[in-house]
Amino acid sequence: MARSKDTDSTAAQTTGIAHEALVGSPSESGPRNRLSDQLYGKVFEQITSGRFKLGEQLPSEVEIAEKFGVSRPVVREAFLRLRVDGLITSRQGMGTFVSHQPALRIKVYAKAQDIATYLRCQELRITVEGDAARLAAERHTEEQMDAIVSAHETFSIGVHSGDLTPAADLDFHARIAQASGNEFYANTLENIHEAMVGLMRLTLGLTRTASKKRALTVLDEHSAIVSAIRARDGEQARVAMQFHLGQARRRLIDRRRDK
Repeated sequence: MARSKDTDSTAAQTTGIAHEALVGSPSESGPRNRLSDQLYGKVFEQITSGRFKLGEQLPSEVEIAEKFGVSRPVVREAFLRLRVDGLITSRQGMGTFVSHQPALRIKVYAKAQDIATYLRCQELRITVEGDAARLAAERHTEEQMDAIVSAHETFSIGVHSGDLTPAADLDFHARIAQASGNEFYANTLENIHEAMVGLMRLTLGLTRTASKKRALTVLDEHSAIVSAIRARDGEQARVAMQFHLGQARRRLIDRRRDK
């Protein structure tokens, strides 16, 4: 019996999954999406904590399925989301590896399952808000430009005072969507309002507790968007907005950018 336990312990260490990580693991009795959410969260936490290190190969689908007591389709769904979110990458004929590792303190501001939702939200925003910024540059009225500048200045005050709030960030992005001249852009942001607030709480929380340089970098990205819109350069406004949202996403999943 003792020999069997030693063998099990060695196998767990080899796959990088400790026995205690299996406590409370999902069962096949729940909905498929809930199972993949739970498994996503468990793998995310192990990547964040450093149990799965940057560049390290993950256990195979079969090994993870056995360790967590789920089916391989559930593992594939969780891995697909982790790949889309930029946390892991697959190499043909070699396996799956950790490609990015979030800052450990990310767990202070959100649960792993929520972070997955926020990353989906950001994916949508990159497309929608990029186009909204382009149209805002081409169509804004003087009054709308003043509103964008005012929102930008409020955000800037928050950066320099250390009092960054989701409300200020939301207002900046909402003003740009409103200036697009197409109410569906603003409506889309309103429809994902809850996810955006959660995302901004997370990203601004990380920014507040990082160096001042990080906050100033975010402010510079906002400034580039404002400048392009003011200049009525639609393409540059689109690029600046998509760059800003893309960088925010990268800062979220890559601790190397957490400075």
